[in-house]
Amino acid sequence: MWRYLKSAFLVGVNVPGLGEVPLNALAAAGFFIIGFAEPAVWLLGVGAEAAVLTSLTFNKRFQNWVDARQLKATEDNSDAQYQALVRVLPPESRNRLTALQSKCQKVMQVYHNLQADDFMIETNQDALKKFQWVYLKLLVARLHLSEMSGEGERSLAAKIAGLEEDLASEGESAGVKQSKAATLAILKKRLANMSRREDALEEVDSDLMRVEAQVDLVLENATIQGKPQTISTDIGLASDLVGGALFGDDEAIVADLEHRYGKSVASQKKEAES
Repeated sequence: MWRYLKSAFLVGVNVPGLGEVPLNALAAAGFFIIGFAEPAVWLLGVGAEAAVLTSLTFNKRFQNWVDARQLKATEDNSDAQYQALVRVLPPESRNRLTALQSKCQKVMQVYHNLQADDFMIETNQDALKKFQWVYLKLLVARLHLSEMSGEGERSLAAKIAGLEEDLASEGESAGVKQSKAATLAILKKRLANMSRREDALEEVDSDLMRVEAQVDLVLENATIQGKPQTISTDIGLASDLVGGALFGDDEAIVADLEHRYGKSVASQKKEAES
């Protein structure tokens, strides 16, 4: 409820040349300033603000408007992070991702042509987005595995040794130690990946082909069978994409995006409404 109250206080209108002007906040400031000359205005201002804020905060249409704006802001930030991951990929990987996205678009076009109901359209679009997200993660993992070197392995080993010394020493808070312990676990996984780099690369390449084959199958089924079917995203992967150790310096971005692309559309809507 707090975010609705805050939005109600800062609600404004777009003014050409000035952008969005928070009229309610300006009115409150006006009541406050004038009140120094006429204290009775303060009481009037408090009453007016209470009425405005209450009417807006508990208004369902206003709450929906606030939810929509917040969801759009989250989506805009996620889209920017998503594109940042795409930009770090080499041209060959970007081309592979574009090809997969093109096939997913063809699948959705087939379902639209078959006049599938809205629920199936949304469910299958959600499934295809998950395929694309898993595929992007695999490409990012492949990039970092390809860039691993002996120098990087020595650097990671040094960082691990430093963290182990810090954790063994006294004087740090429990929160700091917990954070360092989590970082240490990730670095150890990354070091393990370096030691088995070739095997990890082979697993990632195998998973990339698996996702490509799955999308090809979905497109063939949609085209040949001529009737809408729910797309399953239940495919087993050889790579460990859960721990984050394969993503190198991009681990934080991948973790943030997982909250959006790793969840269903329905789950995201429920979160926005809560």
